[in-house]
Amino acid sequence: MPNVQNIFQDKINKEQSILSKRKVFRGEKRNSSPGPSLRQVSVAFFGSFIAISILALATSTTQLPLVLGSFGASCCIVFGYPDTPFARPRNVIGGHFIATLTGLVFLYLFGAHWWSLGLALATSIALMLMTRTAHPPAASNPVIVMLSAPAWSFLYAPTLIGACTLVIFSLKQFRPPGPQVTPEHQG
Repeated sequence: MPNVQNIFQDKINKEQSILSKRKVFRGEKRNSSPGPSLRQVSVAFFGSFIAISILALATSTTQLPLVLGSFGASCCIVFGYPDTPFARPRNVIGGHFIATLTGLVFLYLFGAHWWSLGLALATSIALMLMTRTAHPPAASNPVIVMLSAPAWSFLYAPTLIGACTLVIFSLKQFRPPGPQVTPEHQG
């Protein structure tokens, strides 16, 4: 015989689910949290502006390509969401390096084909996950590699130099200060 309490709880859960879906479809927010502070927005704006501008300026003065399309999304993460795991220097640099290297290996072993692009992308994601260096913007690097067919030097410029530059500019000087720890609170 079914448990009466479980039957009622199931009915309540279904009704709450229906109400939640109705709210979503009407555009009502559930558990809305406040948006980012003006300071967070300013840090994201100025950090992204400075980092990409410096890479673009260096590109124009040295004639060395230092900007990747995926760096725009990287800026959004490292300056807009600096406390997320995807913004860690290990993830930014490692993710871009692994994804670009994977794209280059697949390009030079198999050529630029629909299936090699798909395999390169999937492999780069798997490798980033296995090495704990996942950085979502870097997943576009194999696509960039397959579409542009660059030389092996692409791994260094723009990939490594650009990723390192973003990390350098995203370090503490641009991040909002965290909680202050005084000597008497250390332990």
